[in-house]
Amino acid sequence: MQTTSLMLAASALSFASFANAADVRLQGAGASFPNPLYQRWVSEYQKSHPTVKIDYQSIGSGGGIKAITEKTVHFAGSDAPLNKKELTALGETNVVQVPSCAGAVVPAYNLPDVKGDINFTGEVLAEIYMGKISKWNDAKITGLNPGVKFPDMAITPAWRSDGSGTTYVFTNFLATQSEAYKGSIGAGKQVQWPVGQGGKGNEGVAAAVMGTTGAIGYVELNYALANKITFGGVKNKDGKFVKATPASVAAAGEGAVKSLQGSVLAADIWNQPGEKSYPIASFTYLIFYKDLSTAKTAEEAKTLTDFVAWCMADGQKIAEQMDYAPLAPAVKTKVDEALKGLKFGGK
Repeated sequence: MQTTSLMLAASALSFASFANAADVRLQGAGASFPNPLYQRWVSEYQKSHPTVKIDYQSIGSGGGIKAITEKTVHFAGSDAPLNKKELTALGETNVVQVPSCAGAVVPAYNLPDVKGDINFTGEVLAEIYMGKISKWNDAKITGLNPGVKFPDMAITPAWRSDGSGTTYVFTNFLATQSEAYKGSIGAGKQVQWPVGQGGKGNEGVAAAVMGTTGAIGYVELNYALANKITFGGVKNKDGKFVKATPASVAAAGEGAVKSLQGSVLAADIWNQPGEKSYPIASFTYLIFYKDLSTAKTAEEAKTLTDFVAWCMADGQKIAEQMDYAPLAPAVKTKVDEALKGLKFGGK
């Protein structure tokens, strides 16, 4: 295991009984966007720490923030950074929020008879979700995809029915692409979609797309790949059609370091410049109380800090293997600095 500044900070807590501790159980909840990665992190960490049991529930970013606010979990996951109201509820000076990796939201679709990749623009995606483009052979879609034969078939937009960081990322991107969209549906963790069908979690949207010919849905890249759902490229700020990959997501995050300050780290990385940047990209975040007040014992606090240190070191290699973008070195330095502030019982 690699030693990081967080590990050093954790060891300074001096919990002498940790080595002989009984089973320690940690509870996390929140974003479904990184859930496949978090489940793998938990599995791999527990292999080398058999007395540790970690349960992460994929209930959506809104649910995770609610749970950490109510102190029913040790840590929360959210694709949307905490807003002012949420920070106030948590106690702004007592919160640590750090990126854990970066990912992409992709337009996944179910058109089994269409060959080749389909390209989209943000404006076209906005009009699909506004109900203004309702057929796959609409001229605005065919015009972006010369040579592709589209069916005269209705489009069924699939969307998140729960409060969701994935929705937050997707809707914020659409709001940069269409004034009509921005002024009607708008951006947020949960919005009122005028057409289509809802699904809970990335899992629910992926299932809706797979189960409905003609459907399109916004899902995290890993879910599209794991379920073998076809997804399209999206036109970026430099006018290039780019498909989501760890490299194209990492390119979008390169300029984020300047925005990462203090212990509550946040930066928007959608619609970033750069020919190789994928435009619907985002960090996903882990959220803790700075004094780890959700830990009942010193052992729980020590285990939590050790697990997070492992995620930021060894876990980043796994992120890349699973088609998430690992933290760039400069971003990771900011994360390590923020995590140094974690304490338990004032130590």
